[in-house]
Amino acid sequence: MKLIGKVWKFGSNIDTDVIIPYKYKARTLDPQELGMHCMEGLDPEFPRKINKGDFIVAGENFGCGSSREQAPIAIKSCGISAVIAESFARIFFRNAINVGLPVLECPNVTKEVNEGDTLEVDLENGVIINLINGKKLNCIKPPGFLMELLKTGGLIEYYKLYRRFPWKNL
Repeated sequence: MKLIGKVWKFGSNIDTDVIIPYKYKARTLDPQELGMHCMEGLDPEFPRKINKGDFIVAGENFGCGSSREQAPIAIKSCGISAVIAESFARIFFRNAINVGLPVLECPNVTKEVNEGDTLEVDLENGVIINLINGKKLNCIKPPGFLMELLKTGGLIEYYKLYRRFPWKNL
């Protein structure tokens, strides 16, 4: 699973309440509406600036705070193809996989890429190539069963397709 897109860079400790402010989480579960307000707590114009397939790159502890799954749904629905961060809050990581949003842990990624860079991301092998400066980054390779979940669109879609959960085969 290879993805190509532009970088939108954020810092560390990006809370789910800035990814999708509470007033929208409480008002709707509609993915399209959530996507229209993605990252509004940091940049109100974010959903209108990105192109489908772009990446969010962030520092440590991305997705901390509230455990609601609306945060990864908003990111996915606004057109972001993957979130690449130095580390993730565990519940956000799990929710992202469950809704089919690719997430990749990559130590020091914020030191190696700049906002606006174009990346080629090989999710299955955990490799990023910065197409602007040619640098190759080795990230934490996702386990096979997580890749299976992502390829089918998340946990519910996987279950609909196979009528079982991927960890039953581990």
